[in-house]
Amino acid sequence: MPTLRPAVHADLPAILEIYNHAVVHTTASYDLEPVTLASREAWFAHKQAGGWPVLVAVEGGEVTGWATYGPYREKAGYARTVEHSVYVRDGHRGAGTGRRLMEALIAQAGTDGLHVMIGGVDADNAASIAFHERLGFERVAHLKQVGRKFDRWLDLVFLQRLLD
Repeated sequence: MPTLRPAVHADLPAILEIYNHAVVHTTASYDLEPVTLASREAWFAHKQAGGWPVLVAVEGGEVTGWATYGPYREKAGYARTVEHSVYVRDGHRGAGTGRRLMEALIAQAGTDGLHVMIGGVDADNAASIAFHERLGFERVAHLKQVGRKFDRWLDLVFLQRLLD
């Protein structure tokens, strides 16, 4: 079972590797090209400056997953709503890493006084949708053909969980 902890700068290459695998091989991200370490460093600095958590799961000295949340939208009226991301290393999915990361992230959001957590999931990713539903998220929107990747149009499902 992995250990969870806040991410540190030294985790960024592993976070990048996990993310870029999803970019290249899945529709978990609608990025079309792998991102750079420099962009991930800027992302991490932005998370730290905003006080947004970035958690990692570590097993046998290897980062096997990560999760974070940040602003849903920048307008002040959305201040207590966040959108999350969770990624698990290929070969480690289905073993509880994602669940542990999300449970810790949800607990942190409650501690931070947040009200709603939102996730955007590719509509064809039944496993991720079911994963979120098991964590108390409910489907609230289905946006048709809002993304394009792998030469096809993609639908996006939004799921939300009320936190308090």
